[in-house]
Amino acid sequence: MIRRPLAAALGLALSGCATVGPDYALPNQAAVNRPAAQAPFDSGREKAFADIPLPDRWWQLYGDARLDGFITEALAANADLRVADANLRRADAVVAEVAAGRTLTTAIGGGASLARPYGTGGSLPGVVGTDLGISLAYPLDLSGRITRAIEAAQGDTEAVAAARDNVRVTVAAETARSYAAACTANMVLAANNRVLGLQRQTLDVTQRLQRGGRGTAFDVTRARTAVDQSEALIPSAIATRTAALYRLATLMGRAPADYPRDVATCGTAPTMRRPLPIGDGAALIRRRPDIRSAERSLAAATARIGVATANLYPQVSLGGSAGFTGPVSAFGSGDAFHIGLGPLISWSFPNRPIVRAQIAQAGAAADAALAQFDSTTLESLRQVETALSAYAREADRNAALARTQISAATAADQAARLYRFGRTDFLSLLTAQAALTTAQANLAASDALLIDRQVDVFKALGGGWQA
Repeated sequence: MIRRPLAAALGLALSGCATVGPDYALPNQAAVNRPAAQAPFDSGREKAFADIPLPDRWWQLYGDARLDGFITEALAANADLRVADANLRRADAVVAEVAAGRTLTTAIGGGASLARPYGTGGSLPGVVGTDLGISLAYPLDLSGRITRAIEAAQGDTEAVAAARDNVRVTVAAETARSYAAACTANMVLAANNRVLGLQRQTLDVTQRLQRGGRGTAFDVTRARTAVDQSEALIPSAIATRTAALYRLATLMGRAPADYPRDVATCGTAPTMRRPLPIGDGAALIRRRPDIRSAERSLAAATARIGVATANLYPQVSLGGSAGFTGPVSAFGSGDAFHIGLGPLISWSFPNRPIVRAQIAQAGAAADAALAQFDSTTLESLRQVETALSAYAREADRNAALARTQISAATAADQAARLYRFGRTDFLSLLTAQAALTTAQANLAASDALLIDRQVDVFKALGGGWQA
């Protein structure tokens, strides 16, 4: 007889309930809200940078049609991106599954049984009974448990979408890097071959001088050693080019051996000598997919506090059932038909300590998500500052190496002419040529590294994920 008072009490208790748990808002203490995080970059004051927005397709700043085509193909066919797309589709399906918890649910059941009273004669077959019915339930979600669960699933999906975007950033950057690496390897090879040609000319002159009595076998040996040393540098440059070609093909969703053949002979790498557009910290926070992913994970963790809190309250749904129960002989008759309507209540009231513990777990998870959000933000800013500084310093070094290479080439040419006329010794010639070899090799390596540093900057800035 306590059903009516209990139902009334529950109705009064639930009448004041709303969606429980905290409503998500970006915490004021989050690192993204700090003025220093949204200010211009500390390393961006260099003349190598421009405080203007980074274009979505930053690789088009190079004006290289081949690079544009390679990145377009990679963004369409890369295997890692296909994995990320599949993960996003799965996350969307999870949201649909959770959202379906708000809809009407139905269940159909039936069965047959044979009943024979104990003690009856063995020849009696007993009574065959049937039970066939349908039940329906519609959740009221008075505490907002389903609402919060949907919010959590949507946050997870948005975090997965941002993670997919982060893969796009990486694919675009690494495709540009691989293409540039193949071309700069050819530039290094060309520099080595130029030096090697000069050294072979010196060897030829030295051999002729020896035959004419003006040179020694020692001079010839030293000249041949210089040639051998330069020839030894060629295989590593070829290996570097081959590795870059294989990596480029893989990024584009091809087998390694199916690399673009024209890149194997490209002699000029994509270059951009104008200041790099970098924007500021506020633009970075809006653009970087990993920051967005961490923020959406925080929103999902906050919603799960509400999911756990809702377990403190009864879960109420409107239900109904209808069917036939009884012996087979009465199936379909009015006496066997039954129908029921009314609220269905589920409440884990005796387990409140468990629910409180679950709420505490969800709160701790939200705190961890906030800390991870801050960590991701600060790490992103560090990566950008580091990349900007490294590029600016390499640009300065590259300019100094270019001046060094010019001076070394002039000195080597002067030493060669003086040696031919007998006005300097062979050691001076070899020293000048060795200095030129080093200067050209260093400049070629710096040209390659400079492009690599540019890609580091664009990757750290998080450009390239936009569709």
